[in-house]
Order: sequence, then structure tokens, then C-alpha cells
Amino acid sequence: MRRRILGSVLAVVVSVVPAPARAESLLQGIVNVLVDGGNNYDWYRVDLPGGFCGNGSPYKFFIRKTASPNMLFFFEGGGACWDYDTCSGRAGKLGAANPNGIPDDYMKQFTPKYVSPLVNGADPGLPFRSRTDLVTKDWNIVYLPYCTGDVHVGDRDATYTDPTGQQPPLHWNHHGFWNTQGAVWWTHLVFPNIDKLLVTGFSAGGSAALAAYYVVRTGLFPQKSYMLNDSGPAYLTPGGSGFSAPLHQQITESWGLASVFARIPGFDPNDFGSINTSVAQQFPADRFAYTGYSRDYNYSRFSYERFLIPNDKFSVLAYWKFDEDQLVAALRPQGNWSYFIPWERPINDSHCSTIITFIGSHACQRMEKKHNWWEYLEWPPGESYKCYSEFVGMDRFLDQFINQDRQFQIQEPPNGYNLEDPGMNIVAPLINAALDG
Repeated sequence: MRRRILGSVLAVVVSVVPAPARAESLLQGIVNVLVDGGNNYDWYRVDLPGGFCGNGSPYKFFIRKTASPNMLFFFEGGGACWDYDTCSGRAGKLGAANPNGIPDDYMKQFTPKYVSPLVNGADPGLPFRSRTDLVTKDWNIVYLPYCTGDVHVGDRDATYTDPTGQQPPLHWNHHGFWNTQGAVWWTHLVFPNIDKLLVTGFSAGGSAALAAYYVVRTGLFPQKSYMLNDSGPAYLTPGGSGFSAPLHQQITESWGLASVFARIPGFDPNDFGSINTSVAQQFPADRFAYTGYSRDYNYSRFSYERFLIPNDKFSVLAYWKFDEDQLVAALRPQGNWSYFIPWERPINDSHCSTIITFIGSHACQRMEKKHNWWEYLEWPPGESYKCYSEFVGMDRFLDQFINQDRQFQIQEPPNGYNLEDPGMNIVAPLINAALDG
């Protein structure tokens, strides 16, 4: 199987990375040795007139121009914020990315260089696992960094007070919508003729790909358009009720979303989940997809931990699974919606299925305990689960979703396949240790 990893090779990885290295340097060191990934593109920086990051510094985005007629319009992820702790950076992991803005050399940093195989045009290779080119290889790219804490669609200035009283109030620019709209205008001037357009992003960027799709789609006029939301779901809240309703009410007020909602035909502001069907009906020839893990313990914490009681891990994941099932039920009858939902991956708390590597980013509708004793002799050793239907990897899903317009609707049942995988048990701790610093 392509996911085989040799422990001896990875032992070398640990030995060559200095122990006191910072988290980003450590992860980059691991990735440099572990994977044949990353990019060294010649990025062109665009300083967007009138665009701002949350802290008031100028907003900038980056493009890669190629000879391809196709375009990847990419929203970077990185949390969210709606109070002092989360916007200032004091909340850490449960805050928003880049509270200090975007430097000119941003594209040389770890996140834009390594995190997205879609941006890099290839699922990175590993020892004894070849690098796999993806459908987005050599596409033009518009890369929108994330620095406003509002999933790229806010439309409000806010002032947040330090609850400890130790720091002065924080003025924050939730100007994500203006930045997104400005980038679309600029992109259309430079790329007036687009054949295939893929609008995508991970985490908060996945939310943006869905929430801003109407604006991007109508501003760029592609011949054919696709949207892939990685782990940024808009869950249903009919009548303004449901597990996700408190979060949706909070961000509607904090980010000034009413003016944004008014621009989306068919959207019900009392039910964020209505955007899934509204865009599908607005663009019936376009193709839409959602991917994410059923055991995502990152985005789910943003969604429920500060709003619902009980909020322990078991409860949070139960809320998430209920909301996920409601979303799947709404998407299933839509002829232009796919969903690709693996159960669990012990990387990044099962958050995001298109980041770093596609190891474990597969989905199987009938992942079951092995039926016969002799199946326990099959590779990989130690596995007690087996796919008894179509085993679909993320690279294959992307190719057939975009190149063949194939509809996948796979929601994997509970299983321990990735947790038992011997290669995953070596790779995941290394990546997680680096991510956690």
C-alpha cells in the first residue's frame, strides 16, 4: 500500500532536527526530509488599495501566473475571532491567524509553502510513497492570506475590551469581505478569460470558499466552476435554532454579516446552512463538494465549546456529528453536491483533509471490521478494519470531481483504520509535535 513508511527513515528525521527549534522550524525541517512537497513559485505580491488586516495594517495577496487557462482561487485558513483574547492572539490555538498582519515575504513562510497540496499541485511524496501530481498542477493561483479573523467575509469595525483590564481596548478591522471583493475585481482585470475555476480553502478558508462563492463566481466569469470546502461547514440552523445557532448569532453581530448576507440570492440569514442549497440552485451547472472528518476536534471547538454546556470532548464531538448528519441529509438530494467525509485522522485533531499530506485522507462507505480470519494477514499489519466498497483517496476524488464531473457522496462510518495504520502511527506524532511546538 502507498502509505507504507519505514521507521528507520523517520528516525533519521528526528536526529537531523534540532531539539530547541521553534515549532515552525521544526515542522519545516521534518517536512523537508519527510516529504517531497512545498513550492518555490515566483509569487507576485498585490498590495490591495483600501484593504486591511485586522490590526489595520495593509492587506496583500499573492498570485502565481502560468500558461494554464485554469485558476485556483485559494482562501487560507486559520481560526476565527470575535473578542479581545481571540483577536489579539492571546487565545492561541483558539484564536485567529496572523493578528500582526501579513509581511511582504509571507509566501516564504511555512503555511503558504507547505500546507496545501492543492496549491503545490501535488500530494507530497514520502519515503517509499511517490509524489502524486494533482489536477491543480501548473494552474494559475490567487492566494488570499488570512488576517481578519472573520473567515474572509466580515464587514465591520469592532472594538474589544481586555477582560483582565491590563491592556487598552483593541480596535479590530473585520474587513475580510472588502479584501475578498477587491481581490476578485483585481483578478478579473488580470485574468479575464478563465476556463476552469476552483474556489477552495481549508478550515476558515473552507468557510470562505462557501460563503464568498457567489461573489467570486459572479466576479470572475469562468467557463466552468467548482467549489471545494475543506472543513469549514455551514451547518443547518432552521428557524435560528440548533447546536450551531449560538456561534452563528455571535459572528453575525461581531463581523457585521447582515450586509454580506443580503448579496447572496436565496440565503436565509436565520439558517446559515441554507447557503449550501442556495448556491447549488443559483449555479446548477457548477460542482460543489464538502470534505472534513467526522471526528474534527478543532473546528468543532470553535463551534460549540464556548456556547454549549456540557462542552467536554465527548459532547462537542456528539454535537458535531449531529450537525454533520443534518448537512449530509440536505446535500444528498442535490445533483451537483458531493461530500467526502472520512471518519478520523490523528493529524491536527482530525481537522482538514487537504493539508500537508493526503495520508489518511481517504473515504470508504463500507469501512468495516474484517470479516474473515485470513484477512488479518493482509497488509498493513495490525489493521482490524477493511474497506468493502470503493476505497477513494483524496487525489482520485479531486481528479474525478474536477476532470470528470463525477459526484461522490461518501460518509465513512466509525472505524479505527487510520488509528491502527502503522505508517500513520509514525508520521502523525512527528507532525503533531511540531504543530504543538
